[in-house]
Amino acid sequence: MHFLTKISRSRRAALLACLLSVLTLSAPSALALAEVGAAKEHTVAIRDMLRQLNSRHYVKLTLDDATSERLLMAYLDDLDPNRQIFLQSDIDEFMKSRHSLDDELKKSRLDTGFSIFNRYRLRITERFENTIKNLNKRVAAMDFSKDEEILLDRSEMPWPRNKAEADEIWRKQLKNRVLGLRLAGKEDKDIVELLEKRFKNQLKRMTQLEAEDAFQMYANALASLYDPHTDYFSPRLSENFQINMSLKLEGIGAVLQMEDDYTKIVRLVPGGPAAKQGELQPADKIVGVAQGKDGEMQDVIGWRLDDVVDLIRGPSGSTVRLEVIPAIAPSDEERKLVVIERNEVKLEEQSAKGELIEITEADGATRKIGVISIPTFYLDFEAFRMGDPDYRSTTRDTVRIMGELLSEGAEGIVIDLRDNGGGSLAEANSLVGLFIEAGPTVQIKHSNSRVIYEGKRRRSPYYTGPLAVLINRMSASASEIFAGAIQDYQRGIVIGTQSFGKGTVQSVNTLGHGQLKLTESKFYRISGDSTQNRGVIPDIAFPPLYDKDTIGESILDNAMEWDSIPRARHNYYFDLRASFNTLQQKHEKRVAKDPDFRFLKEQLSAIEKYRDRKTLSLNIDKRKKERDEQKALQLAMENRRRVAKGEPPLDVLEEDKELDVAQDLPLTPEHSDAEGDEDKKDKKPDPLLIEAGHILVDAMPYFQPDRLAVGRP
Repeated sequence: MHFLTKISRSRRAALLACLLSVLTLSAPSALALAEVGAAKEHTVAIRDMLRQLNSRHYVKLTLDDATSERLLMAYLDDLDPNRQIFLQSDIDEFMKSRHSLDDELKKSRLDTGFSIFNRYRLRITERFENTIKNLNKRVAAMDFSKDEEILLDRSEMPWPRNKAEADEIWRKQLKNRVLGLRLAGKEDKDIVELLEKRFKNQLKRMTQLEAEDAFQMYANALASLYDPHTDYFSPRLSENFQINMSLKLEGIGAVLQMEDDYTKIVRLVPGGPAAKQGELQPADKIVGVAQGKDGEMQDVIGWRLDDVVDLIRGPSGSTVRLEVIPAIAPSDEERKLVVIERNEVKLEEQSAKGELIEITEADGATRKIGVISIPTFYLDFEAFRMGDPDYRSTTRDTVRIMGELLSEGAEGIVIDLRDNGGGSLAEANSLVGLFIEAGPTVQIKHSNSRVIYEGKRRRSPYYTGPLAVLINRMSASASEIFAGAIQDYQRGIVIGTQSFGKGTVQSVNTLGHGQLKLTESKFYRISGDSTQNRGVIPDIAFPPLYDKDTIGESILDNAMEWDSIPRARHNYYFDLRASFNTLQQKHEKRVAKDPDFRFLKEQLSAIEKYRDRKTLSLNIDKRKKERDEQKALQLAMENRRRVAKGEPPLDVLEEDKELDVAQDLPLTPEHSDAEGDEDKKDKKPDPLLIEAGHILVDAMPYFQPDRLAVGRP
């Protein structure tokens, strides 16, 4: 089965998740730490893995001394991304093997990989044991009046030269944690108790690590050299992957990853309990989990990802309480409580949804626009193969919804693909076919350089009216095929922000132990351009809600390069490019007066101010001042928006006033189930979607037969 999904991992974060977690508080000595070694199943798995990588992967990589050195550095970066655990003496020792890892792997040996892993566990254990011993004294001796700073990112710095240098790095990190807790209002006694618990959790986790953890880390470091979407799945991860692909689980419906010691929300599953509840947002950090209404809140900072997931998952109808650091919080001291009722996340709840929105023009006239929100490209493969006439698919649901919207008076259609990470290639092609008479939709280039076309092979009726496609940075793979084809045909206008940029296709293959997901082909638009790294560039741009320097294919290690192949022959439906300057001018004039857009731009400007900071002050007065300034800025921006909308200004941003700033931000589309909305009057308007409707209305004169494009665009 082929996947066109953005299910790639953040390699460092996801793999480090396997190393930090615990449920008890006892702590062993580093001297008693038993070393782990490769088992027979691991030698079998690495042999099978190398065979499949060599024969099937799109990238042809020679296992030689140069690759061996790259593997060593990738592995060290995975284990110690902030360069604070290993000492330079450790690195010097490891570098002696930099040209021998390839020879070991060819013999299915993993000795050096496991040796490095054991040294990593030893260094971590020593660090936490020493910290726990005198934590009281360390906290009591901290002077927060000193003008000290901590370096936020050490990934490009040298490893500490000796133990004293490593101790100094850790001292500042510990001081920063204590300062954060003090600013959150905690007393030193409580701070010591909480940090001791966290450190013992992490220390205990070191004894729970098994050979499987070491092999997974090492195998994934090797896989990552090919491209960021090639992964080794241990048997446990294989099971989780199947759950994700089947779209059936009982929980809250959130995709999680580890970032440092935190469990971070990557995205919400559209239609899932968390998305419907509405309080969680991408990039929120989960720091505590409690069961039911009265269960004890368990601090999960430092836990391994799969253990946190086990706590969050649960039977339908049960309740989970999450303590969360909001993504837009000015500091990690700000927390909020989110209560979610678990449910089964079903395919039906993640299917396409339609709604009719009304667009009021400058002269007061009202136009109706149909919106079809597609959270993923789905297809019930089993029902389709069995010949079930009622099988579910994106295209079938879209045909039904579009018919309903047009019968209700829709004058144009917006296909909303924001946050759509991909799915079935067949469905992406089929969906394009609803809007063109016939022709190719995508070109697929295999590892043997053979290129094939996929598309609509037979002429048939199609929707000929005004069309827009709405995308954002989280629109990936199959979404990019659809948006790119509509753009290349000049069949519709693409609106939003630059998409993710994943232009590769993966398959999952069984190994003697676990599974290997590998990239075996690359897709190209009918224009000949790849979406790889660049994604789809919208015709009319919206403010970038996601930072493209931190999210997207282009920032991933070893991502394939952009390239192009000859274009496929195809027709052009309208001369839409002639409209772009006019549409852009009208758009800019309109949003300049829109309170929600002005607020959004102010938010993005404020975030940009802090995004590139390299250091953080450890002086408590400076941190308080900075926090107060951020709160004042947030309040001022919020009140400017409220006044512009005719609402009374606020005196203060407080949780007890039930003001949820994250919810008020127009950061994501609403994918709630319209049939489940008991009170549609409470549904907040989506300003980005409304503006996309305005742009489509402005473009309607260009969707005329006499506006047929001439020649190559």
